[in-house]
Amino acid sequence: MATTATPNGATPVGTLSSSGSFSGKMRHIPIATTYGTAIFTGDFVHLVSTGTVAKSSFTTAVQAGIVGVFMGCAYTDPTTGQFTTSSQWPAANAATDAVAYVADDPYLLFLMQADGTVAASALGNNISHIMTAGATAIGRSKNALDASSVATTNTLPLRIVEFVDGPTSAAGDAFTDIIVTYLPGSHAYVAPLGI
Repeated sequence: MATTATPNGATPVGTLSSSGSFSGKMRHIPIATTYGTAIFTGDFVHLVSTGTVAKSSFTTAVQAGIVGVFMGCAYTDPTTGQFTTSSQWPAANAATDAVAYVADDPYLLFLMQADGTVAASALGNNISHIMTAGATAIGRSKNALDASSVATTNTLPLRIVEFVDGPTSAAGDAFTDIIVTYLPGSHAYVAPLGI
């Protein structure tokens, strides 16, 4: 059972898309030179008007421009001149050619852990998430779902699609593992308004 808090942000596991099975494809989206916020694998990112991505700050409400889950990045290290791939974006990196690898399917399903118990009756409800500092040693997000926020409220950013049911996880566990997706129509690619 999931009795230990081990949040890892959002981990892509599938898609609701009718186009076929989940292939794990990513899009390369630029990161602005010296962008000042660290981004970790599993963090949500959104498009900004400069044509780059930024770490999303939404927690309790839908954020305009949400485009997907950060899965790492690549850039030429400004100090060594070496091509570098990384599971995290170091804040204020001066690389001029940085790109984020973004899992950007608007119908993406992703696994997240709640910070408390979420009952099976929450299936189909909406939920918010909590942002915390990532783990720099491994480059991984530590964001979690907010167990206390489960509601039908149509402004919460994520929808509960299913629970992870197996030998080490089940609905109602102390730290419930949940499969979620974006609130319908909130992703940048399907929202009616542009960025």
